[in-house]
Amino acid sequence: MDVQLVFNGIAIGSILALAAIGLTLTYGILRLSNFAHGDFMTLGAYLTWLANINGLNIWLAMVLGAGGTIIGMLIAEFLLWKPMRDRRADSTTLIIISIGLALFLRSSILFIWGGSNQSYDLPVVQAIQVGDLRIAYYRVVGIVLAGIAIAALHFLLQKTKVGKAMRAVADNIDLARVSGINVERVVLWTWIITGILTALAGGIYGLITAVRPNMGWFLILPMFASVILGGIGNVYGAIAGALIIGLAQELSIPLLGSEYKLGVALLIMVLILFIRPQGLFKGS
Repeated sequence: MDVQLVFNGIAIGSILALAAIGLTLTYGILRLSNFAHGDFMTLGAYLTWLANINGLNIWLAMVLGAGGTIIGMLIAEFLLWKPMRDRRADSTTLIIISIGLALFLRSSILFIWGGSNQSYDLPVVQAIQVGDLRIAYYRVVGIVLAGIAIAALHFLLQKTKVGKAMRAVADNIDLARVSGINVERVVLWTWIITGILTALAGGIYGLITAVRPNMGWFLILPMFASVILGGIGNVYGAIAGALIIGLAQELSIPLLGSEYKLGVALLIMVLILFIRPQGLFKGS
């Protein structure tokens, strides 16, 4: 097994995990399969890039990018998703709306910033060579940041009132409402947490590749594959699924080439749906 590919797979899997957590949260709590999720990730990356090239260091720029992404998600919540929930729109309608929102976001990004790849204003850091393994600095940073974010989310879900309310709503929204839980507040917290994780995923992905208009759209399939593999609505399953997808994609390169990595994610998703539709872990 190529150690370099394993390292690269963990780095990509960590980014996918952050994005997949947001995707599985919105499904588990809102019952929304959000195909615009990848484009919100792109928005977070562009806002991070914009703040960075205008003088902010990359860490403050990521905070600003997360804030802008949260605002975008809350606007979509009040203009689209809340009215649709009030009308009890079915899942097909919600999927079509989310695809339309994805196209709107991508077109807006192209209109404002153009179609060229962008890079952060950062110093070039030489990769560390350890035998045959090249340890790229920004990939390590991505893995560490993802680990910290996942640990913080675990604490929030398990130890705080907001986290317990979110788990209750995901398990049974009607029972949670009868129990006195403010469901609308839980929805807002869901979007806030999702916005932070999604923007962070976009910002980190921009660190190790480039910031480009289609970056999130090309990752939406691996995100859904991660969520389905881990069990839809299961946060920890999404993390495990993302790491498996990331590793599978990178380890397939010697056999299939890098251009078929998305095909590997699709194949895993199809096989799981055929063999174990509920995923590796229990979903919501």
